[in-house]
Amino acid sequence: MTEQPGRSTRITPEEALAYHMEPRPGKYDIVASTPMTTQRDLSLAYSPGVAVPVQAIADRPETAYDYTTKGNMVAVISNGTAILGMGNLGALASKPVMEGKAVLFKRFADVNAIDLELATEDADEFISAVRLMGPTFGGINLEDIKAPECFIIEQRLKEMMDIPVFHDDQHGTAVICAAGLLNALELSGKKIEDVRIVLNGAGAAGIACLELLKSMGARHENCIMCDTKGVIYQGRTEGMNQWKSAHAVVTEARTLEDAMRGADVFLGVSAKGAVTQAMVQSMADNPVIFAMANPDPEITPEDAHAVRPDAIVATGRSDYPNQVNNVLGFPYLFRGALDIHARAINDEMKIACARALAELAREDVPDEVAIAYGRKLIFGRDYIIPTPFDPRLIHVVPPAVARAGMDTGVARRPIIDMEGYVQTLKARMDPTAAILQGIHARARQKQARMIFAEGDDPRVLRAAVAWQRGGMGQALVVGREAEVKAELEQLGLGDAYREISVVNAANNRHLEAYHEFLYQRLQRKGVDREDAHKLANRDRHVFAALMLAHGHGDGLVTGATRKNAPVLAQIGQVFDVRPQDGAVGVTAVLHRGRIVLIGDTLVHEWPEAEDLADIATRAAAVARGLGLEPRVAFLSFSNFGYPVSERAIKMAEAPKVLDARGVDFEYEGEMTVDVALNAEAAARYPFSRLTGPANVLVVPARHSASISVKLLQEMAGATVIGPILTGVSQPIQICSTTSTVNDILNMAAISAGGLGSAR
Repeated sequence: MTEQPGRSTRITPEEALAYHMEPRPGKYDIVASTPMTTQRDLSLAYSPGVAVPVQAIADRPETAYDYTTKGNMVAVISNGTAILGMGNLGALASKPVMEGKAVLFKRFADVNAIDLELATEDADEFISAVRLMGPTFGGINLEDIKAPECFIIEQRLKEMMDIPVFHDDQHGTAVICAAGLLNALELSGKKIEDVRIVLNGAGAAGIACLELLKSMGARHENCIMCDTKGVIYQGRTEGMNQWKSAHAVVTEARTLEDAMRGADVFLGVSAKGAVTQAMVQSMADNPVIFAMANPDPEITPEDAHAVRPDAIVATGRSDYPNQVNNVLGFPYLFRGALDIHARAINDEMKIACARALAELAREDVPDEVAIAYGRKLIFGRDYIIPTPFDPRLIHVVPPAVARAGMDTGVARRPIIDMEGYVQTLKARMDPTAAILQGIHARARQKQARMIFAEGDDPRVLRAAVAWQRGGMGQALVVGREAEVKAELEQLGLGDAYREISVVNAANNRHLEAYHEFLYQRLQRKGVDREDAHKLANRDRHVFAALMLAHGHGDGLVTGATRKNAPVLAQIGQVFDVRPQDGAVGVTAVLHRGRIVLIGDTLVHEWPEAEDLADIATRAAAVARGLGLEPRVAFLSFSNFGYPVSERAIKMAEAPKVLDARGVDFEYEGEMTVDVALNAEAAARYPFSRLTGPANVLVVPARHSASISVKLLQEMAGATVIGPILTGVSQPIQICSTTSTVNDILNMAAISAGGLGSAR
């Protein structure tokens, strides 16, 4: 996730290894997209049915895009000779990076991708291997290949293959750099054909940046390229090659310092500290500085602005404004190219991508994007490049790329209905990631002191450490110091003990106030003063709730070690969490691009019509908190009175209760689940008040809610968030005993963001 400026995330080696090992080694699975259950399915998938598309493709090769995954499949290929900033560590060591690139394709543009690591440093062998795999893929993404072999490999493969071949280390950086520069020049009142540009770093990315900018109008004589030996000038022989020589200019400048004097633009893809404040000071008015070295820029924005407040600065880092991030480019370039069955990704398509990104940054920014970034985003010096989580990218950039491909003749199958294409792009993205991102973004803004009640559980401890180190706020762990310290050391997180806060009855100076509060609350429920003291001292759920009640924490997450009912009962010693108090449990279920909320999954055992109306109202509020406009369906086994059943009556009465209350959301019932979720089934009931498939499902009882959620989770592999406890005066969330570390973190984020709180 994009961090807020000035607040970076610390990732430990143990966390990184655990992420790559759990729940299964690696970062992706391959699943069938067609039925594979019956003998008929298998006969269609393989022999004899498969012979039909085989013959069709043999007769007309272009139909491979219709009958196979080729049209939405990219290969991410490396030999590991230039892994990130780590150098030549070999093909096998590059696999985690290539797997990561593959899942980024899927996450941001719904492009299927697989990683291929080739154990050769010989360019000819590499080229031969990739060329022979051409029939399998719709595009090739080359990655982490050292120069100059990367130039040779890409150029020859582009000549040999009839699908896009794209070296992202070169062109991905160039596209995002160009997008940002277009906007920076717009703000500084300069034109690309007039500005003097200095580039430091004559590797793959640097050369690609300069080549793309020249194709967009920058003049050759105005561009100076530098490497570790200084300016690349005409006549220089030391450390030269054919790619550098193409950018040699006639100039008296011999050092980067010389070149920077009077320059309008600096582009850095080199090393930390390569640019000094004196160099920045010597630049022209309103200088543009893209210090893109990673992990540390050539000069920090703070140092640049200290001497030149008029500078527009971009870096490759997410903790500064204006991040030059390749994920803004490659997923959408390939999406557009694949959708026109392109033969190549040409300069015109790259320029179209850059211009689309630049134009998007000038538009009003949706609130959810601003929340994720941590501040209001308005086109200007600190916002010249869209953020990676802008949901508009998927339907803005690929159409621009596709149009450019069609206009330049590389499209095998042009898109006829561009408006329809835009709508299909909008529908492609699974809302799961965006919803979770929004939950965590709101929580990050709050910087909550989060109480983790079960400090003896390794999952809870890992979640607490992730909360603290992820910049989400302060982690308060309820547990015994020695036990927490020992468990953290066992987990390889011993150094985190000094970062989190461990709290318990023995070290808490507010214990007397807790005792008195609990006694006053429970004295008329058969609890004497000694019982209240013991309860506060010995039960971590009660102790944690007392901390929250007294403002000694901002949110509470618990339930990972005990079942929901007893945990809720102990929380109820401190807070009003009964059905009659307005408490409701709502679970979000996310599956195949759809999200539905199911209630009540926690509190109401057997709700009546009034209770069902309360559940619907609380669930609708949660839906709006997730960015959904609620459409509520009251579920039963009958539809609008048929078949008649005593058990369905209350489901039909609940909408009448909402009628009387005059609520401001859609609702209808009673109805079966298929009518609620399936537009075709719903069409048989044209009188229904729902304008589309329901996204809030209210079920007859807690047992049916629990069965529904767990069935979807276990059988369909749905992502489950919750139950989200809502209608309670304080932000409390209760996990399940099967929760993973990520589940606990999600519930903590929900607590911090106040999604369920009635405050």
